[in-house]
Amino acid sequence: MANILIVDDSPTERHVLKTILSKYSVNLTFATNGEEGVEAAKASKPDLILMDVVMPGLNGFQATRLLSKTPETANVPVIMVSTKDQETDKIWGMRQGAKGYVTKPVQEAELLRAIREFIQV
Repeated sequence: MANILIVDDSPTERHVLKTILSKYSVNLTFATNGEEGVEAAKASKPDLILMDVVMPGLNGFQATRLLSKTPETANVPVIMVSTKDQETDKIWGMRQGAKGYVTKPVQEAELLRAIREFIQV
């Protein structure tokens, strides 16, 4: 069973992602900001991280960059999940180390396609 860490400051967005993913064989853990997400990733070594961009404190771009440069989390794929939908946002996310980018509102098929590039669900 795959372990997915969801990093999002919005309770509504965490609920949406949980509702979609609860239909599949995955264990979900949650962090409510970038700092918590980085610490949770180091502690639990998830198989995949779904990372919001716009969060207080350490934003998703900064957290992803930190995760990609930290040896114990560098191999964990990060998929950005954000309302920021400009092509420049997607390019910047990939430059920070993200392996995928899904825009909100999340469509289940698009999310699953992005996740299945890296893990079985």
